[in-house]
Amino acid sequence: MKNGTIISVAGPLVIAKGMEDAAVRDICRVGDLGLIGEIIQIRGDEASLQVYEETSMVGPGEPVEITGEPLSVELGPGMVANMFDGIQRPLDGFLEKTGGNYLERGVVVEPLDRDKEWEFTAVATIGETVEAGDVIGTVQETPVIEHRIMVPPGVSGVVKSIASGTYKVTDTIYSLDTDKGERSFDMIQRWPVRKGRPYKRKLGIEESLLTGQRVIDTMFPVAKGGAAAVPGPFGAGKTVVQHQIAKWANVDLVVYVGCGERGNEMTEVIDEFPKLIDPNTGKSIMDRTILIANTSNMPVAAREASIYTGIAIAEYFRDMGYSVAIMADSTSRWAEALREISGRLEEMPGDEGYPAYLGSRLADYYERAGRVITLGNDGAEREGSVTAIGAVSPPGGDTSEPVTQNTLSVVKVYWGLDSSLSQRRHFPAINWLSSYSLDSDILNDYVGKQLGVDWASMVNHTRNLLQEEAELQEIVRLVGVESLPETDRLTLLISSMIRESYLQQNAYDDVDTYTSLKKQHVMLDIIHAFESKSLEAMKLGAYFDDIVKGTAVVREQIGRMKYVPEDSPETFTEIRQSVDSTIQHVLEKEVYK
Repeated sequence: MKNGTIISVAGPLVIAKGMEDAAVRDICRVGDLGLIGEIIQIRGDEASLQVYEETSMVGPGEPVEITGEPLSVELGPGMVANMFDGIQRPLDGFLEKTGGNYLERGVVVEPLDRDKEWEFTAVATIGETVEAGDVIGTVQETPVIEHRIMVPPGVSGVVKSIASGTYKVTDTIYSLDTDKGERSFDMIQRWPVRKGRPYKRKLGIEESLLTGQRVIDTMFPVAKGGAAAVPGPFGAGKTVVQHQIAKWANVDLVVYVGCGERGNEMTEVIDEFPKLIDPNTGKSIMDRTILIANTSNMPVAAREASIYTGIAIAEYFRDMGYSVAIMADSTSRWAEALREISGRLEEMPGDEGYPAYLGSRLADYYERAGRVITLGNDGAEREGSVTAIGAVSPPGGDTSEPVTQNTLSVVKVYWGLDSSLSQRRHFPAINWLSSYSLDSDILNDYVGKQLGVDWASMVNHTRNLLQEEAELQEIVRLVGVESLPETDRLTLLISSMIRESYLQQNAYDDVDTYTSLKKQHVMLDIIHAFESKSLEAMKLGAYFDDIVKGTAVVREQIGRMKYVPEDSPETFTEIRQSVDSTIQHVLEKEVYK
C-alpha cells in the first residue's frame, strides 16, 4: 500500500497527499515520530487526519504510513481494574516504558499485557459446533469478574482443538474447523470502536438501575439498558453524581470515561475506588471498574475517540451477559473536540459553531446503550445490558445550548443540576421540579413488586407535595406564611422534611452515601405516616402550631434517619412508633384535655 506525505499541519489536523489508497476511518502513522492519526476526510488524493497526539514539530514532507485498519480496541483479559487513555493505551504501561509521568509521542504500548499469564478453563469440547458469541472458556480476571472468552462475531465452526491451562493473551488456545478452513484463535478480539457490536435482539425496559441515591432511585429512576443525562453548571456536582453511581450502582461492571475533564477528578477516582467495598460483592469496587482517562491537558482529538473506546469495551462485557454502566464525564468536552476538528475542516457550522451532525453523533453513541439478548447458542439465552450516563457541562448552566438539547432528544432520563441548590449545600443538587424520567411508571411498578408495596403511589404523592410546595412558596412571598390555611402550612412542613431529610444526601458520610431500596421505602413511609397522622389530628381539632411544637423531638429523629445504618431496623421501628405516640400525645394535650 502506497504511503502519503504531509503537506500541512494545523493543530490536531494534518493534511496529506498521495493518499489515494486510503479510506475514511483508516488509522495512519503520521510523521517521522509515527504519531497515531485517523483519516476523517478524503478529497481526491488528499486526506485530512485527526491526530491523537501532540503535532508540534511535525511538518510538511514527513511520511504518512497507511495501516488500512480502523481505530479499534483490543478486547481480552487484562482490561478490568486498569486505566487507559482515549485510544486504549494503558497508562501504567506508558509509565513503565517511558519512565516519566508524561505521554511521549510515538511510543507504542500494547493495550493488553503480553507477558502476563492467565488461567484459562475450557468450556467447549472438541467436536462441538460453536457459533459467534458462544463461550469457549473462562478466565478469572478479578475476584468478581469472570472473563468469558467468546467466539468472535462472524465466526462459526467445529472445535478442532482446545486446551486448559496457563496462557498469555497471544497464545493459541483453540482452533475451529470453519467453512474457510481451520482457524486458530487466541484470547484477544479486535473491534472497531465506531461500530456497534452485534446482538440477537434488543429488549424493552424492565429493571431499575439502583444507585443508592434516593433522589434518583425514588424520583427519577433510570432503567438497566437506559440512558441518562446530567447537565449542570460548574460546581453543581455532576462528577460527584457520576462517581456515586459508579461506586454503588447494581451493575456487574463500570466503564468510567474521563472525557476532557480536569485531571484531579480522575485522581480522585484512582485514590478512592480501590479503598471502597462494593456492597453487592464485598470486594473492592476497582475489581469491577475500567477507567479511561482523557483529561483536559491531553490531546483534544483523543477526546472524540475516548467515548467510542469506552462504549466498545462496555458492549464487549455486555456480550458476556453482564450489566454494564458507562459514565462519560463530560460529553460537552467531547463535543468541543468535534467542533474544533470541524472548524479546521472548514465545514459549515451549526448552532454555536458545533457541526451540523452533532445530534446524529450523540444519537449514535447513546443508542448503543440497551438491554439485549446476546449472540451465542450455548444453552439458555444470555442477557446483557449497557446503561449510558453522560454528564453535560453547558457554559453558565444554560441548558438551551446545543449539546444539552441534542442530548435530551435521545435520552429518556434528565437529572438537571441546579446551582441554587448547590449553593445552599443541598446535594445531590438535582432539581426535583425540572428533572424527569420517562420510564418512571414502569420502573416504579418494578420497585413496588420488589418491595411488596404500592411504591408508585408513594412516589406520586411525594412529587405532588413538592409541586404544591413550589406553588405555595409563590403565595408565601406575596402574603406571608401566616396567611396560609393550616393544611397548606402542613404541606410546607412535610415538603421541607422530604427535601432535607430524604432527598438531601451526603456522599462523604459512610452511612448516608448509599441507601438500599428497603431503607428508602422505610424512610419515605415514616415521613408519609407523619403527614397522615398530622392531618388526622388536625381534623380532630389540633392546630398546626400545636403539632409543630409537640413533634420537635420526633422530627429531629426523622431528620437523623439517613444516618441510621442499614442493619439497625429496630431504630426505624422506634421512630415509626414515636410518630404515632407523639401525635397521640398532642391530641391528648391540646384536644382531649
